[in-house]
Amino acid sequence: MQRAIEPISETVETMRRTLLIGIGIRLALSAVICAMLITTRASAMSNSVAVLTHHNDAARTGANLEETVLDTQNVNSNRFGRIGDRVVDDEIHAQPLIMTNVALPAKGTHNLVIVATVNDSVYAFDADDLSVEKPYWHVNFLSPGVVPPRNTDMTGACDGNYVDFSGNIGIVGTPVIDPKRKTIYLVARTKEHDSKFLQKLHALNLCDGSERSGSPVTISARCPGNGVDSTNHTIVFEPLHHNQRTGLALVQDLAYVSWASHCDWGPYHGWLIGYDADGLKPVVVYNTTPDGENGGIWMSAEAPAVDGEGNLFIAIGNGSVGSTTNPRDVVNRGESLIKLRHHGKSLEVKSWFTPCNWRALNTGDLDFGSSGVLLVPNTHLAVNGSKEGKLYVLNRDHLGGLSGATNETNVVQCFQVTSTKAPNNIHCTPVYWAGPNGTFIYVWGESDYLRQYRFDSDRQQFDVPEFAHSPTKAPTGMPGGFLSLSANRDRAGSGILWASHPLSGDANHDVRPGILLAYDAENVGHELWNSEQVSWRDSVGNFSKFCPPTVANGKVYLATFSKRLSIYGILGGL
Repeated sequence: MQRAIEPISETVETMRRTLLIGIGIRLALSAVICAMLITTRASAMSNSVAVLTHHNDAARTGANLEETVLDTQNVNSNRFGRIGDRVVDDEIHAQPLIMTNVALPAKGTHNLVIVATVNDSVYAFDADDLSVEKPYWHVNFLSPGVVPPRNTDMTGACDGNYVDFSGNIGIVGTPVIDPKRKTIYLVARTKEHDSKFLQKLHALNLCDGSERSGSPVTISARCPGNGVDSTNHTIVFEPLHHNQRTGLALVQDLAYVSWASHCDWGPYHGWLIGYDADGLKPVVVYNTTPDGENGGIWMSAEAPAVDGEGNLFIAIGNGSVGSTTNPRDVVNRGESLIKLRHHGKSLEVKSWFTPCNWRALNTGDLDFGSSGVLLVPNTHLAVNGSKEGKLYVLNRDHLGGLSGATNETNVVQCFQVTSTKAPNNIHCTPVYWAGPNGTFIYVWGESDYLRQYRFDSDRQQFDVPEFAHSPTKAPTGMPGGFLSLSANRDRAGSGILWASHPLSGDANHDVRPGILLAYDAENVGHELWNSEQVSWRDSVGNFSKFCPPTVANGKVYLATFSKRLSIYGILGGL
């Protein structure tokens, strides 16, 4: 028996050792796989695309050209849809922004989607992991006795019936992110102790939402002038009447903020103020109409465009033009597009353009500056849309001034992009893409079709009529469609034109349901998908006025007025 047992014991021991070796190998393999997964995730994060500013870049092209997940083959109702929501405390007017590779205290490194609301809140959500529903951090600038201003506080706007906003007016303009400083800059508005209206510029640490040194700073400014609301040849910034709707811009270590009005409620001027990005000290101040009135910088929420030399381009709405005796006087530049250069302690007007029919524009409330400015890449051109439904194509080195004739002889090109029978406002800034079958811009005026125009590089003009238009129109009324574009550079089949507009009705003075749509960017006559095809799953909720979709890393982030950020992507994950 003993001799029989010994071989069995040796066999068991051998089996035990083999099992342990196998377990060890499996553990080692698991560790290797885990490390590979971590490395892969870290590599994916390091290669992720950030969206740091309104409409993606300083030229305001609206394009993410490093999208490698979404394409014309997988954006359809079977494979693409709403995959998650993030609940917030109020309406979202600001475009969601993406910051990559943020080291969070005790929480690791993550990509963040930053969301701001009109209740003066800022949220930092995980941009990738849908299972992480709560924000990594959330800050709110309210306290007992400190509330957001409301539309009802604007007692003189629209004859006392101000409904351009439906309630709170806290954070409206899209913030801007400085990746070098890992800081986000934004303006929050408050009403304190029932009577004092303030606007403050905040600089927040992206790692935890804490205030940077010197933050916040209460916004105040003054400039020489004899225009409306001046005292002793000086105009002082007044925070109640001035509406901070436009996106912020970061240029050569200055954070720029601009203002218009609430429904032309005067007295007001257009203001542009540049703050030092480190200490938030005001460095430069520009007033559009120091010897006149109005001249708001609102651009339907677009941020100032910036060229490679740091020049700023802004479009200005209804307001005084020139002096009383000379409309070419640079002192007042309502109804104009201007190029500004930071020099010392001032912003100098380097060049400007004013349409020849500026008087009629002022009389008819047909703001020239109803859309933002697109700087067409690899050209010297600037493009701007107006309430007349026209696109103006200008030489941004020499914008052209005022021709004084009945026709625009001082422009590169000017053409109608909405119905000539009933011109409709352009609020969206045109979007640009150099694709495999040509270079295009896209624009969507109110009550009209999305239109695609091919650029002729030899003539340095756009071919008219349009190359293609969408199968359907936006609903009758404001504000038309707001656009973004995603593509894997110029690869065929990768370009998608994304659009958001009201599902029905006029969203100017009413909160309306919205719709998100996707088109083949090579020809927008081909609609790929929309959120109403499977409405129970993909419905947008309430439309966020003047806010384009944010597209990055296989996802589309859409602001809504339904107290949520909607997230769209490939169904079931990648």
